[in-house]
Amino acid sequence: MLKLNGLKPERVFCYFEEICAIPHGSEHMEPIAAYCMAFAEKNGLKAVRDKANNVIIYKDAAPGYESAEPILLQGHLDMVCQKTEDCRIDFLKEGLDLYVEGDFVKARGTTLGADNGIAVAMVLAILEDKTLEHPAIEAVFTTDEEIGMIGAGRLDFSLLKAKKMINLDAEEIDVLTVSCAGGSDFQVQLPIAREKKVGAKVILTVKGLLGGHSGVEIHKGRINAARLGGAILRCTEADVISVNSGDKANAIPNHCCMELCVTAPNVFERELETVRELLEEYRQQEPELTLSVVYGSVEPYEVLTAETRALLVGALTTPPDGVVAMSRAIEGLVETSLNLGILATKEDALFLHFALRSNKEAALAALEEEMKTYFQPEWIRTFGHYPPWEFKENSSLQRLYKELYREQFGSEVKVEAIHAGLECGVFSAGIEGLDCIAIGPQLYDVHTVHERLSISSTEQLYGLLVKLLKASR
Repeated sequence: MLKLNGLKPERVFCYFEEICAIPHGSEHMEPIAAYCMAFAEKNGLKAVRDKANNVIIYKDAAPGYESAEPILLQGHLDMVCQKTEDCRIDFLKEGLDLYVEGDFVKARGTTLGADNGIAVAMVLAILEDKTLEHPAIEAVFTTDEEIGMIGAGRLDFSLLKAKKMINLDAEEIDVLTVSCAGGSDFQVQLPIAREKKVGAKVILTVKGLLGGHSGVEIHKGRINAARLGGAILRCTEADVISVNSGDKANAIPNHCCMELCVTAPNVFERELETVRELLEEYRQQEPELTLSVVYGSVEPYEVLTAETRALLVGALTTPPDGVVAMSRAIEGLVETSLNLGILATKEDALFLHFALRSNKEAALAALEEEMKTYFQPEWIRTFGHYPPWEFKENSSLQRLYKELYREQFGSEVKVEAIHAGLECGVFSAGIEGLDCIAIGPQLYDVHTVHERLSISSTEQLYGLLVKLLKASR
């Protein structure tokens, strides 16, 4: 493990390194929650851990701040675990391999998990520091945010008194986020029927796509590899053995692997030319896009029947994809979207997992109803609904942050609503009258193996956060 303690602010990066050494992918929250509880005990702070492994740590007000309103600081404990094909790290057992390159902290071969590990690290540094001036702090670390904000949805809000909240899950130092999308998960299990065919196995693999966050990058024209797989299948009559793409619903898949059974090689070679022409159409959007074709032996294979194959192609190409509607009220804001994040061939079904998002509750419900028209009711499962975070007029927290940002940087902070989901929506629904903002240091390419965290922006953001706490009398 590369020691990062020499970076400033030192304690923030010390805690970030410790967090990255602990496996903390979604659905595996026990070790990181235990780490937070051990931190609280070591620092003599009251803490609560619930059945969902959410952790709340309480810190009393500094002298002179006893009558000030408490402040809620919030981040999530889980990370999206993605890695390169040649990376051997076991996310269930091993930590990340961190390194510094210029102004950035990165991880070799994997996602960095600065979304949202750096938030947890900053809050721990604040909780530890007895010299800071601040109101009473309620630090809330939620679990399984990346797979539907599950931890926040199970949180007992009666354990919290604060009516002001600073969420640290934003990704741009010069942006103040004041509203976000709600969302839901839409899963489909297409029943499989198979038949035996004798032919040559051919493995088609599309890779090198940019991928990315299905909220943050959904408007950037990045190609969904699962959808592209459906378009490729339309170019060929080869039988399908299996097709797989993506492993996170909220990440735009960047690769797709199809196992085909080819009974007419000459015809298939001509079809491949059509496939290559199709891929050339996307070259400007996806400059690293590649197609791999690997031929195997001639044998009997269990392939999808023509009817099942048609169902699959229809499921991949017929429903809407990406941006569904732009906001009429906020210029440049994606209002409603969906992302096919997971496509998997199972023994008895073809599994599709869509992530739906909207900044309007009614639009989200309408998109769910539209999606239901493409599939049989018994194939569908919807869950993981989380509410949008509506913009709050006359927010004292917004005003104070904008003033402090102007003093520190000599410019105005950008105030934005975003299409990505934040837990602010869940907290706003659970705490009546909550005044909330979302801020964060500069992150790039989150949810991908190219994820990186700006060191200088982390120092700036941490300093600004300390000033905000001090000014919150």
